[in-house]
Amino acid sequence: MLVALIAATAVPVAIAADVDDAVKLFRKGDYEACARLATQEIREGNRDEAWPSLKIRSLMETGKYSEALEALKAATRRAPASLELYLMGREVRRFNGLAGEEARAMKDIEEHIEAFPRRYATPEGQVAIGRFLLLRGADPKKVLDQCYDAVLKREPGFVDAYVASAELALEKQDHALAAETLRKAPEEAALDPRYHYLMALAFADDDREGAAKEVEAALKLNPRHVDSLLLKADALVDSEKYAEAAKVLDAVSAVNPSEPRAWALRAVLAHLRNDGAGEESARKSALAPWPGNPEVDTLIGRKLAQKYRFAEAATYLRRATLADPSHMPARVQLAETLLRLGDEEEGWKLAGEIFAADGYNVVTYNLMTLHDRLAKFRTLEDDGLVVRMDPREADLYGPRVLALLKRAKATLAEKYGVTLPGRLIIEIFPRKKEFAVRTFGLPGADGFLGVCFGRVITANSPASQGESPSNWEAVLWHELCHSITLTKTRNRMPRWLSEGISVYEEAQQDPAWKTALNPHFREMILGDELTPLSQLSAAFLAPKSAQHLQFAYFESALAVEFLVKAAGLDGLRGILDDLGEGKTLNESLPARTRMTLEKIDGDFARFAREQAEGTARGLTWEDVDLPDGVGSDEVAAWLKSHPSSYKGRQLLATRLMAEKKWPEAKAVLVDLKARYPEFLGPENPYMLLAAVDRQTSDAAAEHAVLEELAARDADASPAYLRLIELDEAAGNWEGAARDANRLLAVNPLIPAPHRAMARAAEHLNRRDEAIAAWKALALLDDTDPAETHFRLARLLGEAGRKDEARREVLRSLEEAPRFLEAHRLLLDLVGNGPGGPPEKPASGHIH
Repeated sequence: MLVALIAATAVPVAIAADVDDAVKLFRKGDYEACARLATQEIREGNRDEAWPSLKIRSLMETGKYSEALEALKAATRRAPASLELYLMGREVRRFNGLAGEEARAMKDIEEHIEAFPRRYATPEGQVAIGRFLLLRGADPKKVLDQCYDAVLKREPGFVDAYVASAELALEKQDHALAAETLRKAPEEAALDPRYHYLMALAFADDDREGAAKEVEAALKLNPRHVDSLLLKADALVDSEKYAEAAKVLDAVSAVNPSEPRAWALRAVLAHLRNDGAGEESARKSALAPWPGNPEVDTLIGRKLAQKYRFAEAATYLRRATLADPSHMPARVQLAETLLRLGDEEEGWKLAGEIFAADGYNVVTYNLMTLHDRLAKFRTLEDDGLVVRMDPREADLYGPRVLALLKRAKATLAEKYGVTLPGRLIIEIFPRKKEFAVRTFGLPGADGFLGVCFGRVITANSPASQGESPSNWEAVLWHELCHSITLTKTRNRMPRWLSEGISVYEEAQQDPAWKTALNPHFREMILGDELTPLSQLSAAFLAPKSAQHLQFAYFESALAVEFLVKAAGLDGLRGILDDLGEGKTLNESLPARTRMTLEKIDGDFARFAREQAEGTARGLTWEDVDLPDGVGSDEVAAWLKSHPSSYKGRQLLATRLMAEKKWPEAKAVLVDLKARYPEFLGPENPYMLLAAVDRQTSDAAAEHAVLEELAARDADASPAYLRLIELDEAAGNWEGAARDANRLLAVNPLIPAPHRAMARAAEHLNRRDEAIAAWKALALLDDTDPAETHFRLARLLGEAGRKDEARREVLRSLEEAPRFLEAHRLLLDLVGNGPGGPPEKPASGHIH
């Protein structure tokens, strides 16, 4: 940590070159040579503090803890007021079983600071003072303002002030601020591997590719940089590249055989291969240098939580907090883990305690802000399901959410032979930021519609998704499927299999929920971008783009479909059972499919290629190199030399439509739809054909083609809206109700589907559905509130719910005091009317 500070320490000119040489040795990882050079200088009487600091740091890097302690003692005797030595000495004492001496050492250094404050007036001293004050629990904002920023105002090129500021931001989990701070550092900062390591930490959560590049930059400068090697191993564990991770850990051990974090990661690897004895042995080795080291169990707990082993993670994190109740990383991770386990009372309590102790921690600040917001949510409960929603959204579609989840739970639990233990919490957020904070602790997380931790599901509501939301029913079905499979495997399943089953089950429940094989996916399969089935998790962890991530979901579902064909549903269930018993997927796959991994990968690749080759067979995807505004004749001429071009045929259809050549356009579109019925992208043949049929007043043909689209695309809101219009015009109220239901599954926050459902339900004598729809419309639509409240009042009166009916008719009269039919209804409801339900007026107010 102090290398940059050491390098910046002011020294006489005659010695500076030697110190610079030593710093270069340290930075490139030649710790032994650096320690020898420092020892020689100290022996020759050089009293510059940089030498003992370099020696101690080199010895600590190589695990020579007892030698580092002797060097610390000698250096402290020569320079008892050195704050740099004190800060470094904390780690040295702990790794030599002398943590109990920390209070005495701190008191001594405090006395020196109070007696000789001018000694620490240099930039080096002020940054060291800042670090010291943070250890004492000083306000981080004051340290930043009065120490680090104050130094940078005087000396903008002082590297260690940037490093210290970034470390403080990372400690508070403000990764964006850390990266911003480091970017402002002078160019010379990039010569130190630690700079790149800190930048990698700042990128680790949101930019894996950027983090990997920074790690490689650090290791290029110093192949033995332990912090960077450990971060690389950490990422390999995330990618399920366990053998590669173990090799990197071996490289760490070659530098420092006692490195606790390396042993902690070995404990994680042992846990993931169900090696309990190896796990405990590795943990014991990790704690050997310092038995009270909270970082060991925090690291193990964090990695297990990332693997969704939340119960086991909580056990380790509790150990860490017992070892050091003030260790904030363990406490924050434990709070998040408990909330993901559904242990809300303890999780929220702990988050509140952390926030009270450290108001600058970004994660707990966000969580406690969200806690206040969640207190205002509505809770719906049934069948062990606890649904929390914004009150307005709960009124609009809460019962539909609960009914959908109950159906999914019953269907999938029976299919996979699972009983969900205890309650399942589902929280649906109308604001993307709230979803991200509940799910990840920080804002951001674009691209996620829902996340399942096992006993907790979080989801974005349609309100958070802009003008074109995704089908929320499909999202919730997908996430509840995760709860089933995670329960069956005891959270021991690779991400690709978990996602693949959930996407696969969407299509099994409703073909319109199936992800279509689009041209991009087809090209990726037929190219060289198909990931082997046995390595599919890696596709989720470092995707090149958002499109590659979406392809990972698609390919995973395709892989599950392949496994079901190869081993049957019983085989798939058996794989999940094996995972729950602690077997790895690559152990289970050969046994359940009776194929080697090599054959599985080969057969799956062929299966995927067959799917791709069978889609849009014979079509090509070259761009149409014609100027804008060309007519259909020019496009037709171009097609003579490109007869199989999908884009060319698509352009020809749109040009013919622009020229109002409807029969010709329809012929092209019918052929295009037949060649590639799976295409649902912009200007798909279904919507273009519907437009042609509308122009030619062929309502039956328009309805038929839109029904085809609706059967394939559960997000096709424009098609549902038009189908509602067509069915209402034809008096097809069953169809209108079906269309309204489809649209409500996409966006229940707009008036159209509720209005359609209200009208259709009345015509079909489904009074309860009509009441619910009119109630929703009363919340959403103010174009004719008098009519809405009147219709609702009439239906409530017919249902015998007189008090509610009277309230609604009074609301109608508030909006339209001279509404005659409302007056008649009110008289009837209060008992002064002619008796019996009122007649439906011929004015058209009620249908």
